[in-house]
Amino acid sequence: MEIRPLGSVIQGSLSQGLAVRLHPDVLVEEMRVGKFLVVQGVRSRFFCMLTDVALGTTSQRIVANPPEPSNLFLQEVLAGSGTYGTIDLTPMLMFTPGAETESPTKSPAKKRKADSNGGLASYQANSSAALELLPVKTIPGHFSQVYDASERDFRAVFGWEDDPHRRNFAIGQPIDMAVPICIDLDRFVERSNGIFGKSGTGKSFLTRLLLSGIIRKQAAVNLIFDMHSEYGWEAVSEGKQFSTVKGLRQLFPGLVQIFTLDPEATQRRGVRDAQELYVSFDQIDVEDLTLISRELNLSEASLENAIILRNEFGKHWINRLLAMTNEEIQEFCEVKMGSKSSIMALQRKLTRLAELKYIRNSCPHNYVAQILEAIDAGKHVVIEFGSQSNMLSYMLATNVIARRIHASYVRKADRFLQTKNPCDRPQPLMITIEEAHRFLDPATARQTIFGTIAREMRKYFVTLLVVDQRPSGIDNEVMSQVGTRITALLNDEKDIDAIFTGVSGGQNLRSVLSKLDSKQQALLLGHAVPMPVVVRTRPYDQTFYTEIGDTAWEEMPSPALFKAAEAAKADLGF
Repeated sequence: MEIRPLGSVIQGSLSQGLAVRLHPDVLVEEMRVGKFLVVQGVRSRFFCMLTDVALGTTSQRIVANPPEPSNLFLQEVLAGSGTYGTIDLTPMLMFTPGAETESPTKSPAKKRKADSNGGLASYQANSSAALELLPVKTIPGHFSQVYDASERDFRAVFGWEDDPHRRNFAIGQPIDMAVPICIDLDRFVERSNGIFGKSGTGKSFLTRLLLSGIIRKQAAVNLIFDMHSEYGWEAVSEGKQFSTVKGLRQLFPGLVQIFTLDPEATQRRGVRDAQELYVSFDQIDVEDLTLISRELNLSEASLENAIILRNEFGKHWINRLLAMTNEEIQEFCEVKMGSKSSIMALQRKLTRLAELKYIRNSCPHNYVAQILEAIDAGKHVVIEFGSQSNMLSYMLATNVIARRIHASYVRKADRFLQTKNPCDRPQPLMITIEEAHRFLDPATARQTIFGTIAREMRKYFVTLLVVDQRPSGIDNEVMSQVGTRITALLNDEKDIDAIFTGVSGGQNLRSVLSKLDSKQQALLLGHAVPMPVVVRTRPYDQTFYTEIGDTAWEEMPSPALFKAAEAAKADLGF
C-alpha cells in the first residue's frame, strides 16, 4: 500500500528545526503537538517530533478580506493554494542506508530522485533488518516529503518488549497509534531518574508501572520509601467512583517485602506479613538533623553544638543529651566550650523525635541489616510510613536508613573492585523517594545522602528514582545528573525550565510539555529512550495485572551472586 505524504519541507536549520508545508488534502487538525513523523531525505530518513502547528496564507489580502462563512466554494478554492497549514518538526534521529553505486552518466536531478525513491523503497523492503540510529548532524533538503511514522519506525527506534537481547518495558503508546513505546531498563537503572508532574497527573501510577517493569525484568532491586502507602499494598484509585489498585506485593508476592514504621496502621489496611521497623537514637547523626533543621526549627548554633556533643559521646550522644540536667549541661559547656543556651534549645527540640512511633532509645535488633538481607536475597523492599508520613518523620527515617544502606554498598563496591570476583558484585539498587525536592534542594543537596547518590550515579551500584511535583526545587547540579525524565503536565514556568536542565534542544520541547493532557500523558526523554517522545501511559488496571502475571518468569539469578545474611550484618559494623 502506497504511503500518503503529508507535506514538504520548505525551510529549516539544524538548530531551529524544519518548517513543513502541508499538502492540500491534509487537515491541519490531524497534526497535534507531540506527534511522531518521519522525513525521507535523499540519503537519510529522519525521525522527528512535531513541536508546533500554524496557519499560513500566500497573500495578506486573504487575511484582510476572508471569505464569508457560508461561501464554502471560495474556501475550497483557496485551500491549499491561498491558504495552507504548516508544522514545525524537530529531527531527533536519523538512519542512513548503504548508498548504492550510481551511474556516472545520470544527471544530478535524476540521481537525487533515484536516491530518494530508492532509499524509501529499501527502507520499506528491509522491514526485518536491524537499523543503526544516529544522532542528527544534518537536515533533509528542500521539498523532502514528510510521512506519518509507521509501526516499523517505532520498532526501529524503541524496540519491542519481547526483545531477547534487551530488558525493554512498554510504558505506553504514541498519542496517535496503537504501538508500544519501550524504555531500556538496563540503561534506566544505570543512572538516577525522575518522575515529575503537578499534583493529580498520575505520578504514583507511573511509578508503580516502572517499578513493576523493573521487578518483572529483574533490572535492579528496589528500596521504596512509601510515604503515603501507595506502592506496597493496595491503594485508592483516582476518580469519581471509589476503587482500589493492586500494590507491588500483590503483583509479586514472592519478590516484595514490606517493612512498616507504623505496624498498627499497616495491619488495619490488611497487609499480611509486614515486618516492623524501628530507628534508634544512636542511628541518628548530625547530618540527619541538618536535613530536618527547618522542621525542628534548629539554628546553626544548635547544629554546631550537636557536633561537639557527637564528638564527645559518639553515637550515643542524643541519649546522653536528653538525660542531661541543666547543671550537667553547664559543666559540659565550661569544659568543651559549648553554648549552654544552644544545647538546651537542642535538647528541648529533640524531645519531639521521642514522640515518633518508630523511634527507640536503643534497638537490640538491627533492622537495617534485615533490610539488607532482603535486598541481597533479591527481594524488593517497600517501607511504609502509615500515620508517620508527616515531613519530619518521613525525612528523618528516609535519610537515616538510606545513609546506612549506602555506606554498606560503598564497602561492598570497594571489595568488588579489589577482588574482581563476580560473587562480590553488589546487586544494583534503586531507591525511590517522594517529595524529592525536600532532600535535594540547593541548601541541603550536598549534605544529604541522596545528593551524594545522585552525583555518584552508579559508581557504588546505587541510584535514585525521584518522584516530585516541584522539580524547580531540586538543585541544578543534581537535575543535570538525572538520566531519564518522565514528565506529566507541569504549569509553572520554573518547573518546566528545571525539566530541561542540561538537555540540548530543550526549548523546542517546552511547547510539547505544556500541551500535555492532565491525565495519562507524559513526555519521556533522556538516557533510557533513544529520543524524546510523548506517550499515552499504559493503564495500571486489570489488563496490566494479567499481562504481568501471564508472562513466564525467568529464573532468579544465582544466590551466589548475593551476599549471605551474615556478610550483610558484618558489612554494617555499627
